[in-house]
Amino acid sequence: MSDKRRRRCKQRLPDEPVQAEIESLSAEGRGITHVNDRIVFVDQALPGETVTFKYTKLSKNIAEGRTVEVLKPSADRVKPKCQAFELCGGCSLQHMDSASQLSLKQQAFLDHLEHIGMVKAKNILPPLTGPLWGYRHKARLGVRYVNKKDKILVGFRERNSSYITDTQRCEILHPSVGGIITELAECIASMVIRERIPQIEVAVGDNQTVLVFRHLDPMPESDRVILSGFAAEHNLVVYLQAGSPDELEALYPAKPETLYYELPNYNVRVEFQPSDFTQVNPEINRNMLDRAIDFLQLTENDQVLDLFCGLGNFSLPMARRCAQVTAVEGAQVMVVKGRENAAKNNIDNIEFFMADLYSDEIASAPWLKKKYNKILLDPPRSGADAVLKYLARMGAERIVYVSCHPATLARDAGVLVNELGYTLTDAGIMDMFPHTSHVESIAVFVKQ
Repeated sequence: MSDKRRRRCKQRLPDEPVQAEIESLSAEGRGITHVNDRIVFVDQALPGETVTFKYTKLSKNIAEGRTVEVLKPSADRVKPKCQAFELCGGCSLQHMDSASQLSLKQQAFLDHLEHIGMVKAKNILPPLTGPLWGYRHKARLGVRYVNKKDKILVGFRERNSSYITDTQRCEILHPSVGGIITELAECIASMVIRERIPQIEVAVGDNQTVLVFRHLDPMPESDRVILSGFAAEHNLVVYLQAGSPDELEALYPAKPETLYYELPNYNVRVEFQPSDFTQVNPEINRNMLDRAIDFLQLTENDQVLDLFCGLGNFSLPMARRCAQVTAVEGAQVMVVKGRENAAKNNIDNIEFFMADLYSDEIASAPWLKKKYNKILLDPPRSGADAVLKYLARMGAERIVYVSCHPATLARDAGVLVNELGYTLTDAGIMDMFPHTSHVESIAVFVKQ
């Protein structure tokens, strides 16, 4: 849509706030009400509340709005910790008490299982919980120079907008970054190419905090000096990225250590690069690994298949508890890094393979012809439906499925239970992203 047309659409929205009673809550954490027979999703409104809101989007049957004033608050309402919460798209549920957030996510997950997968778990697991603040160790921050304000903004994008939120600090980011947003913006503002830095990749390991500055023009020496000084002052590691995410130039220090995180329960250290996918919440990740491995009931004789294995987050610790792990991932660069991590941890009972797990070409893959009695699935948002037909003939006695999208897990659970003869014994959520509507979940399937 053109900017001119978008402006015309905005002008058609009613100017005056509308009063409404919030009836329920959507899975994304927005209040639901009805106005003139039209369903309206209202940001930052909770069930049972009376609010006034202004429309942000309006169509024939559905509308969206933003809370202007809470006239009658819910008992679940709390004061957001972040001053930028009303605008920032990084969080959507800071106005809701943390216990109520968990209830919302758990119920949304169970509803998906029942209505999409047509299944119910025999046992509902208590939610895995961890730190509520400063938990986020991976993030991509937007950077923008705003000419009208003569100011650099650094942070997450505004809710439903391409604009960068004007904020001084971020309460969910690791404090080594979240606590210095103002200083970071001032540093960039002093640089010659301040308008040519669109984003910063944040990666926090157990040993260091890394910032990767994407720059669209060559960075002059004066700017390199500024960034190096900033990094030294705040105990940061800084890389420059002029090309692809894997083409990084170390700026400060000249030869930085490799990032890593420890899994002490398994005597495993996982090394990674700032651009690699790793879980954002290390405490939840460690607890998630314990829960998944416990439910697999690994023994020294087990042959385990780990699909969508990434760097080996599950594969490496599982290999400490079983006879053999076969780990499969779609990105060759991750397979190489998985093998390197196995070697550095002196783990020799694991094999990594590269394969597109959404392609029928895997039908002839040699690893698929082996026999596995236990399987770990940790797919992306699109789920694991493409590989389920191959799992059917394996007849594995246990499958543990970790998911970042409850709807696709529910869909795949329906196939595993209703078509492949598994029982869904245990299921529950893991609060990987507090104060957001994101739901991480786990489900355990046992062959009947």
